[in-house]
Amino acid sequence: MLEQITDDIYRLVVRFKGAMGEVNSYLIKGDNGYTVIDTGIHAPETKALWERVLSKYKIEKLVLTHTHEDHIGLARWFQEIYEIPVYVSRRGYEEMHKGRDAKARKNRIKRLIKKHGAPPIPLKIRDESHIYKFEPKGFFEDNDEITLGNRSYQTIWTPGHAPDHYCFYQPETEIMIIGDHVLNHLSPVIGLWMGEEHNPLEAYFEALELLKGYQVRQALPGHGDIIEDLNERITDIFQRHEKRLQQLLELMEEEEMTAFKLTTKAYGPMKSLAFASQFMATLTRLIYLEEQSKINVQTKKGKNFYELPAKDLQAIRS
Repeated sequence: MLEQITDDIYRLVVRFKGAMGEVNSYLIKGDNGYTVIDTGIHAPETKALWERVLSKYKIEKLVLTHTHEDHIGLARWFQEIYEIPVYVSRRGYEEMHKGRDAKARKNRIKRLIKKHGAPPIPLKIRDESHIYKFEPKGFFEDNDEITLGNRSYQTIWTPGHAPDHYCFYQPETEIMIIGDHVLNHLSPVIGLWMGEEHNPLEAYFEALELLKGYQVRQALPGHGDIIEDLNERITDIFQRHEKRLQQLLELMEEEEMTAFKLTTKAYGPMKSLAFASQFMATLTRLIYLEEQSKINVQTKKGKNFYELPAKDLQAIRS
């Protein structure tokens, strides 16, 4: 079940139906048992896998990189059924409180997608509020030292993919547990999954730049393969975003559009389950461009329309 990554770190791939289909959980060996990083979603198949693991290995504690459903899903179960203490960031605890009120979250999402021209169908979400309804054993803050296994790791706040996202860095071994901040073959979706409108892409870019200052031999992501050259992968992600940002600017040369219409122009008609993520990625790029003063936004009949500044359109058409 466990794949050895380093002398004290093991990977468990937790597979399940839907969403990403799997999560990398990491078990870090220590004198008092293993520290687990993230769990997978709350589902019968994930519980069955962890029951096998828990029958063979002593688990000291569970630590979360962030509180998205596929990472915190079994945390309450770990703590209440197996009495394994759960540790989350203070920022993550704030997100847990938001997640506990499913009705309020759903209403925020409905208002958000209506404002940006999308029908409710692509962003229909399940009620996962029950996974947030517990009290963690303890908390960590920005730039704390946290013990994982027998080693001390630095907590690095890396918002963007989630407002409460943290990476854990071990300076002696140059290992970074990187969660969903950087993935090897995919660009993490930067979305507004709690329905609150802000500028997460700007925060994401700043957090990517921050990680360039760390010497990392291996980065252990929450999904997919281990990253051997973190800075190279960060450069790739920047370039991918730049292409998508430029694409949106070019599409707006035609006419003003809502985020929903721009998503269909950029990715094609709304067909696949991936459309919700594509819509969120487009929306957060538009918010970023608007705050960079590269586009304008106008509200008409309760919907936001994005357009190039008049001077830019004039220069293009002259």
